[in-house]
Amino acid sequence: MTVLAHRPTRSDANDQLTRDALAVLQPGFEGTTAPAWLLRQIGEGLTAVGLFGRNIASPDQLAALTAQLRAEREDVLVAIDEEGGDVTRLEVRGGSSFPGNLALGAVDDTALTRDVAHELGRRLADCGVNLNWAPSADVNSNPDNPVIGVRSFGADTHLAARHTAAYVEGLQSAGVAACTKHFPGHGDTNVDSHHALPRIDVDLDTLQARELIPFKAAIEAGTKAVMSAHILVPALDPTRPATLSPQILTALLRKELGYEGLIVTDGMEMNAIAGTYGIERGSVLAIAAGADAICVGGGLADEATVLRLRDALVAAVREGALPQERLADAAARVRALASWTRQARAAVVPGALEGSAPGIGLEAARRAVVVSGTAAPVSVPYVATLAPVANIAVGDETPWGVAGELAALVPGTGSGVYPEGATAGDVLAAAGERTVVAVVRDAHRHPWMTEVLDALVAARPDTVVVEMGVPRAEPRGALHIATHGASRVCGRAAAEVIAGV
Repeated sequence: MTVLAHRPTRSDANDQLTRDALAVLQPGFEGTTAPAWLLRQIGEGLTAVGLFGRNIASPDQLAALTAQLRAEREDVLVAIDEEGGDVTRLEVRGGSSFPGNLALGAVDDTALTRDVAHELGRRLADCGVNLNWAPSADVNSNPDNPVIGVRSFGADTHLAARHTAAYVEGLQSAGVAACTKHFPGHGDTNVDSHHALPRIDVDLDTLQARELIPFKAAIEAGTKAVMSAHILVPALDPTRPATLSPQILTALLRKELGYEGLIVTDGMEMNAIAGTYGIERGSVLAIAAGADAICVGGGLADEATVLRLRDALVAAVREGALPQERLADAAARVRALASWTRQARAAVVPGALEGSAPGIGLEAARRAVVVSGTAAPVSVPYVATLAPVANIAVGDETPWGVAGELAALVPGTGSGVYPEGATAGDVLAAAGERTVVAVVRDAHRHPWMTEVLDALVAARPDTVVVEMGVPRAEPRGALHIATHGASRVCGRAAAEVIAGV
């Protein structure tokens, strides 16, 4: 009997094209269990899923959700934006148990950074998450940056580089792939790419000496993924943002820097792309430029979006706008990372879902605190939180400040939240005779905060000031505490100083 070898048919090729188009998508979804449409698309070839705060209620629930996804595809990539610090999804409703990058940079102990990243990665792995859209390797060279700030290790290039490498090593030692962002560097911007297209007007020498060094360190450390930035860098490409630029993703990142891992886009619904190119055209251009995975789902989180992007990629191949080899290469890189995470996950030593207290996160937060001035422990405090509008990356659902942590240490602590438009008189009227503890976030970027602080300190010289953002302004108050971040443990560390414990 003669056995005829199977010859690929046009139907086979179409099926493979569709599977490849699905494989390069990293969509989000609504709810704390996987909807039927998502499981169906995983069965059709979808290889990655993105998680957001709306998908997480507890570690046990998250572990059940990821198990549900893996019942459909064992090597599915489950990605999350868990930087620790101000940007947390695991602890979105209570605040992170870890300080963020700026606090780790302030301590400047790479062993500590590596250990913090490992512990964060261990908790993610315990919950079934295997790709983390972190760390931020951006050098925060522009103090007015509205979206990076404390998410950066700092304004010093080489400090940012050594801590980026340590973070990548620590995270990946726990079996979770790191995704270093936002290439080629989002630190020197004064526009949030969630709202518009930022532009960095520096020359090539500056880029090589500043922005690119932390990414080179991440590549040398073996980062499994790199995330592109929706920013325009005319010195590299005068017309297209990095996410859509062959000069930046292929010529620079792939060829010049020699990076072979996965390239992931930042969220395609962000206005820098959606408001200029649209997500369908933007996704096609991104893959054509050298990206391998399309991040979408922060805002658009339904099956219709997945199908729109899948069909846009398939149509682009059929029309000749996107080489099929490029799409196939991108899909292969996604599958290769999925395979790596499966092997790495098997090597992770199981641990408790809940970390131990005080834990390494609180230890790191305590070490990051910088105190100026002297004051006796505050026995009857009133915490006035001067609250700016939160950027989209951080979100406004995660609590921050010191009021809750201080109330746990000092019974009778009073508190109030004061948005822009509030005055020192409002605070003083509510505080009465109690000592004012004024809590701010990036006071140097908000003139109204500076005005309120100056008036408070003039009226009450014993005022305590807690800066939980980037500490740029001169210390003021009888006691000035810089926490270098606004996570829950940073608030706890500041509260301990105020209470004298």
